[in-house]
Amino acid sequence: MKGLLFSIVILSISTVQAASLYAGKAKAAAVCSQCHGVRLTSADAPFPPLAGRDEEYLETALKQYRDKTRVSDIMNNIASSLTDKDINNIASYYSRLKTK
Repeated sequence: MKGLLFSIVILSISTVQAASLYAGKAKAAAVCSQCHGVRLTSADAPFPPLAGRDEEYLETALKQYRDKTRVSDIMNNIASSLTDKDINNIASYYSRLKTK
């Protein structure tokens, strides 16, 4: 019984901490996709597509832009409003997309 209860608690904690792909999709649509597109680069901007990129790389890059340790006037401004949870969700969402 103790083992089952422990497993349920651990599973619950993992689920709560896990990235939300739905939240990532919504935040990416609102913040990222205008310049980076969803699966392909936006036709209006020469920015790289993010679909299929490594999740850890995306998280690190977004945190660096947010914290201004990686400099880009555009990205520093955009990433400044992102929380750790937003970053985790966005990175998780984009890393799971297949490129066309």
